[in-house]
Amino acid sequence: MRHLQKRSQFLNAARGTQIPGRFFVLQKAKAQFEDCGIGFTVTKRMGNSPERNRIKRRLRAAVLACRPGFVAEHDYVLIGRRKILGAKFSTLVNNLENALRQVHSNKAAG
Repeated sequence: MRHLQKRSQFLNAARGTQIPGRFFVLQKAKAQFEDCGIGFTVTKRMGNSPERNRIKRRLRAAVLACRPGFVAEHDYVLIGRRKILGAKFSTLVNNLENALRQVHSNKAAG
């Protein structure tokens, strides 16, 4: 998995398919690379820096737990929400798995 670092990669994902959820928003777009790319965004509205970092750490751990659900040649961006801080990890992983299934279904393909 690649880590998205450039603004253009995040903007490309934002123009793709979006799946809103309770704990995060999942964005997906086609990429020009053979492997998949993943990026994380947590805005200042979500809290101070320790809280934002905790949100990103939980998202990273959930991504590792759901690694088989990510498809090659796609970029993904997870936008964290504050509710993630109080969620059980198993619930977070289940939500991410469902969002990945939904984003790759025929209905959401775009």
